[in-house]
Amino acid sequence: MATGCQRIVLAIMVAVSVTLDSCASSAEAGLLQSESANGVKGKKRDQEKECDMYQGSWAYDTSYPLYDPSACPFVRKEFDCFKYGRPDRRYLNYRWQPQDCDLPRFDAQGFLRRFQGKQIMYIGDSLSLNNWQSLVCLLHAGAPNSSISQETEGSISKVTFQDYGVSVMLFHSLYLVDIEEESIGRVMKLDSLKNGGLWKDMDVLIFNTWQWWYRRGDKQPWDYIREGDRTYKDMDRMVAFRKALLTWAEWVDSDVDTIKTSVFFQGISPSHYNGTDWHEPGVKDCSKEKLPMTGSTYPPGLPAAAYVVKEVMSSIRKPVHLLDVTTLSQLRKDAHPSIYSGLKVMDCTHWCIAGLPDTWNELLSAALAA
Repeated sequence: MATGCQRIVLAIMVAVSVTLDSCASSAEAGLLQSESANGVKGKKRDQEKECDMYQGSWAYDTSYPLYDPSACPFVRKEFDCFKYGRPDRRYLNYRWQPQDCDLPRFDAQGFLRRFQGKQIMYIGDSLSLNNWQSLVCLLHAGAPNSSISQETEGSISKVTFQDYGVSVMLFHSLYLVDIEEESIGRVMKLDSLKNGGLWKDMDVLIFNTWQWWYRRGDKQPWDYIREGDRTYKDMDRMVAFRKALLTWAEWVDSDVDTIKTSVFFQGISPSHYNGTDWHEPGVKDCSKEKLPMTGSTYPPGLPAAAYVVKEVMSSIRKPVHLLDVTTLSQLRKDAHPSIYSGLKVMDCTHWCIAGLPDTWNELLSAALAA
């Protein structure tokens, strides 16, 4: 008799055999073989071993995406690849398969019931916006007839599923630490986190910062950096990033009641502008990428910022969880909007919705249930 794992693999293989056209590449075949191998590994795994949800590979699965992107009214034009004419659709049909277990499929109804009356907040830059919109679409798909309210005030955007009393919020913050206008100009204060007074009242917090730390010129939203009583015109940006994260870490330890509030840090999200990273020298963007990478490793390895995040998080005394999405996202060179967004510019930094951020939220849901 076939095991549950075998039946899943057989069902996927049958679905793929029907849907793949005659020009399916050998790379796709590799993904399917990887999926089958992962199923065997899953059967043989040591049941006492804790599974690392972040180590694995991408499997082609026609039961994905988790929702119809055209049916979600919350997708911003920056991420709406489906609406803005992306001709291929296979980027929607990949499921993350951990090496030694299975990632639970997102259960929107179960999530809404579990967090009834709760407040969930994403805090960070446009990649937090990307992630926030994914969760809102996932929940909307599970409760399409629920009464839903939307509001934006200052730095906060909020969608509330009123039948459940669940609010999903976004707090726009590029660096987490404060930037304040002073007589000398805009000052980024590496040891100041005044918005923490609002954040700590949430039930779930998902933090993110990174992509703005190396912005310069007109794209740099500060003029000076301050730490303590010392003001700098500039400093090594990785050093500044680490100092800001340490301020955040100290705030978690001193101010957050982690019995009430679950704290997450959304790992470094990669971009894909250098084909050498995925064995395509000369490629300068993601515009022609239609398939994930096979296997579970990305040739250049982790970016330096990811090691800084892990180092700082290891210093926190209270329980926090790293949504360690860097490697699994590095493998998804196919999942960016490219030119298929309402902005009509090349974007290999953000992600299509539906798409990769849905997996980030599957991982978030699994971690919250653990």
